[in-house]
Amino acid sequence: MERTEAIVSWYLWVILGYLLVLAGFNFYRARQIKTQEDYMVAGRKLSLTTMVFTLVCTWIGSGTFIAGAEYAYYAGWSSIWMPAGAFLGIAIIYFVAARIRTFGQYTVGDILEVRYGPFARLFGAFALVVAFTTIVAYQFRAGGYILNVVTDGAVSLEVGQALAAAFVITFVAVGGMVAVAHTDLPNGIIIVLACCLALPFVVVAAGGWAGITSSLPAGHFDVFSADFGKYPALKGLAYFLSTLLLLMGVQSMYQKFYSANSARDAKRAVAIWIVGTIVVETVVIAIAVFAAAYNVQHATNWEPRTMVLNAARHMVPAPVGVLLLAAACAVVLSTGMNYLLSSSSNVIRDVYQRFVHRTETPDQAKMIALQKVFVVVLGAVAFCMIFIPTVLGLPISVLQYSYFAYTVYGVAVTPALFAALTWRRATKQGGLASIVGGFVTTVFLELVLPRVAPSVMQSAQGETGLAVFGADPWGIPSIYPAAIISIGLLIVVSLLTPPPTEAQLKPIFGEKTAKA
Repeated sequence: MERTEAIVSWYLWVILGYLLVLAGFNFYRARQIKTQEDYMVAGRKLSLTTMVFTLVCTWIGSGTFIAGAEYAYYAGWSSIWMPAGAFLGIAIIYFVAARIRTFGQYTVGDILEVRYGPFARLFGAFALVVAFTTIVAYQFRAGGYILNVVTDGAVSLEVGQALAAAFVITFVAVGGMVAVAHTDLPNGIIIVLACCLALPFVVVAAGGWAGITSSLPAGHFDVFSADFGKYPALKGLAYFLSTLLLLMGVQSMYQKFYSANSARDAKRAVAIWIVGTIVVETVVIAIAVFAAAYNVQHATNWEPRTMVLNAARHMVPAPVGVLLLAAACAVVLSTGMNYLLSSSSNVIRDVYQRFVHRTETPDQAKMIALQKVFVVVLGAVAFCMIFIPTVLGLPISVLQYSYFAYTVYGVAVTPALFAALTWRRATKQGGLASIVGGFVTTVFLELVLPRVAPSVMQSAQGETGLAVFGADPWGIPSIYPAAIISIGLLIVVSLLTPPPTEAQLKPIFGEKTAKA
């Protein structure tokens, strides 16, 4: 018992020490911030190496380590469908990364307004803040899980998520993008290194391939798990589509492109980023699947969402385990910081500076201070999204939180945003219709319909006997009708309205392309 307590204490102190080192680094880097450009896009001076690891940290979050573990526990290897959408999304983004950096603004709202007008910017910002605040909220929850597992329950889930919120909000408020990007550099290295080192130990501890095939249900090896829903293939591909659409339009990634030294570095960073993302996402799923088998073999009763965390505690040597737990902390911090900074940038730039206090020469110190206030406010809202359900004893699934956030952003913003960058025929009316239509449809199907007509919500009980992936309207995931409406409105309304002028196209495509 004393040895176990000593190991737990060692884990905790190493992780807290790491967080304190990051905090000191954060405060040091914050001294470089002089202008809004420094705070929002790190002065547009990020090197290729920093760009690669900050992009890895932009995407790899608790959606990978917590939601991904929960997904893999119930669905097995077919859980790869969720991150696979990101693999394709990054490959597509490669072809427009340089164009995004050349445009050189601050938020996706800048692109939306150039192509679709000010209301598109405003409504797009609203959809983004809703989605990103939800993502920040479940980072806090994930932080609570990590500290709870690390301490064998000595730190409660409630206290853990409060500590995670305090660290994330403080880091972002103090350092902005300068802190985010440079904190992501060591975090990204730790994430990649820890996952690769831990996997062989986890495989051996679970008895290798023979161990998982004898311990896990046959459905864990299906292409589409029976636990997915009434229509397993539709549900699996819905997760694929939600991550694909989020990745292609996620603003925190666009901000990183704006922060790069050059358009060339932005494009090169994407090429390396896809490799890192494929490696980490695939390895984490493998760790979760083998941990699920170990859980069955030893009757440990680990919670599904803590598979990777418990693997770090019980299936690998202590030095590797603490590194993997540090990686889990790193993804919570990095993702929370990225999305909190991004949403606060929307509020300050797309709402306050654009519609409330318009001036050609804003007071830089005042704008930075005001954005820090918005960081704290949005961070508090995100915390309440987790704290209130916790107090009321309501069930909280990181997987369901992430799916809603991915879907609402992916169908409301991404189609119009990507069309603005790639389709010259997209019009102001088409883009605006797409944003509004996608957002309203998703909110109706995900939040309104389940409450006003619960009888239409259907789910499947697979081999686990549980409907773990949530119910869908008539068994059809909401992303399909929402995406069809969003993309359909974009195309149809654009083709029925006058094409954009050369002046409207020039900021995105350049003068030569606009005339083509």
